[in-house]
Amino acid sequence: MRGRLFDTNLLLWYVLGDERLTADIREDIERSESGKHINIVSAWEVAIKISIGKLKLSGGVDRFWGIFTENGFKDIQISIDALKLVETLPFHHKDPFDRLLIATALAHDLELVSSDSDIAKYF
Repeated sequence: MRGRLFDTNLLLWYVLGDERLTADIREDIERSESGKHINIVSAWEVAIKISIGKLKLSGGVDRFWGIFTENGFKDIQISIDALKLVETLPFHHKDPFDRLLIATALAHDLELVSSDSDIAKYF
């Protein structure tokens, strides 16, 4: 099975118990199988949202990160290969965090799990 990288919004919806998270995605996050990935970009985005007051999260970015790494998510760092892809991605999506998640998924041959229809244009 191809590995999966999860979009920050889905991970936040999971942590916050947001109803927008579908049952299928919730089960995928909770399933104990390997192949689930989280990128440091998601933690960075959460930290920024907390710092500007756009997000309140008990335990902060440490809790956010810990929930997933303690539940079998593999940590994928930002790679030079992903950054090189960012340079050439078409601008279907302008959010820099999402663009780096897209490039990371492409560079590591991962499925990017997202509810954002603009992200699907890259795959």
